Formats: sequence, structure tokens, C-alpha cells
Amino acid sequence: MERIALLSPVCSPHLQNYPLYIRSVPTENELKFHYTVHTSLDVVDEKISAMGKALVDQRELYLGLLYPTEDYKVYGYVTNSKVKFVMVVDSSNTALRDNEIRSMFRKLHNSYTDIMCNPFYNPGDCIHSRAFDNMVTSMMMQVC
Repeated sequence: MERIALLSPVCSPHLQNYPLYIRSVPTENELKFHYTVHTSLDVVDEKISAMGKALVDQRELYLGLLYPTEDYKVYGYVTNSKVKFVMVVDSSNTALRDNEIRSMFRKLHNSYTDIMCNPFYNPGDCIHSRAFDNMVTSMMMQVC
């Protein structure tokens, strides 16, 4: 039985919502999370379009809980440049609070920004960064 499943893909709008990074614990459930992420991106797009022009005025947009499933809770976050972050957490983890999820998204956003500032990274490529992996691992350990 898994204690937590955390999925942190970064999706870029110019790549038609293709996940640039996916990490899950345990790893054998990764394929199942691809489906969950793609369905959650539809919810993200709906929330963004519902907010309309109010979104333009904000620097970042924490969408909160996108939808719960029987086993997981799916959270979303969008930056002002329309980069989307999705996190899937085991629904049995009741200790996680909304402000902790928001803080994790900010850490992901900051690490993603660091990757984008790397002159050797080509925007749109899958993320293969030891620093990003370490940050995600530390977040997963914090949640477990």
C-alpha cells in the first residue's frame, strides 16, 4: 500500500500540455498518473477560462483542489506565463493543508524558473535536472 503519490509535471502551453517532468512514488503507477494529469489539465483550462481577464492581473494563480478521486486529490497551479503545475496526493493524507500545497507549488515554480534560466536548457525539452529532482524528492519526503 502506498503512503503517498506525488506527481509534479510541468506543462508548457506551446507544447499542447505535454508533461515535461513526472515523478511518482511508487514508480510503477506512473502510467496511471499520465491519464490523471491529462484529465486534470482540462479542469485547469476550464478554471482559467472562467476567471477570464482577472487572471491577467495576478502574478500567479493557485487553483487549489481541482478534483478529488477515490484514491487521490489533484491540485493545480498556473503561472502568469501559463505554465501549469499539477500535483496528485494520496487522499488518505489528511495532514496536508492548503497553504503547504501552495508552498510546494511555489518551490516547484522557483526550481522551474532556475531551469529556464539555464543557458543549456532548451525550452520544451523534458526536465533532466539533478537539482530539480532533489527538490522534488525533498518535497515528497516532507509529505510522507
